Amino acid sequence: MINLSLIGIGTGNPDHVTFQGAQAIRSADLILIPRKGENKADLAGLREDIIDRVTETPPRIAYFDIPRRRADDGYLRGVDEWHDAIALRWQEAIEAHPEAQNIALLIWGDPSLYDSSLRIAARLDPKPNTRVIPGITALQALTAAHAIPINDLGAPYVVTTGRRIRKEGWPETASKVAVMLDGECSFQSLRMSEYDIWWGAYVGMKEELLISGPLDQVAQRILDTRARARADHGWIMDIYLLKKRDVQQRAANTDS
Repeated sequence: MINLSLIGIGTGNPDHVTFQGAQAIRSADLILIPRKGENKADLAGLREDIIDRVTETPPRIAYFDIPRRRADDGYLRGVDEWHDAIALRWQEAIEAHPEAQNIALLIWGDPSLYDSSLRIAARLDPKPNTRVIPGITALQALTAAHAIPINDLGAPYVVTTGRRIRKEGWPETASKVAVMLDGECSFQSLRMSEYDIWWGAYVGMKEELLISGPLDQVAQRILDTRARARADHGWIMDIYLLKKRDVQQRAANTDS
């Protein structure tokens, strides 16, 4: 049985790697690194930089290509088939190095939150002995960058996706909502005059972009900034936190 370590590496800043994560990288016989096309080559490069920074003798690296996800047969079925295809790529990369017993993947953010690596690992045959090394989440990095708490005093918050915001609207029980995996800027589907937003892209990296304020006043700036950044880098990772204003706040903004 092989040992598989899923190592959270934060948002791409090598300083986000914990001592435990660095030790797990140094202990690996083989590290799997995904490639997502030429426009996203620097995502693999960031992982390589982290490996170089925490090791004196870098372990062997095996690259694998991420297959495209189908979107023509329902979201959940498309994701399930996509995970099957990625697991096959992992399997092929591992079997090409039969001498490696300690395998590692460097996972963006934290493997526990909005990441499919655990579900993909469960598809491997034989099943590996899997451990998770926690990392800094994009949500932690976002709230730290804006110097705000994620929750209001005694109030709940919800972490969700842009797809669910578009489909279901604002979660009724939430004081704040953190939105991940949103390539369509789904805050546009809400009544924007009722919300404040804290948005960030490449959070924690040298390219970090931050915008905050009343949603109806900053939404277009976020859209424009996001489009330029995606064109410049070929990829973008962003996340945002929304808070619904109370009636008095909305009235004050209207009067002003």
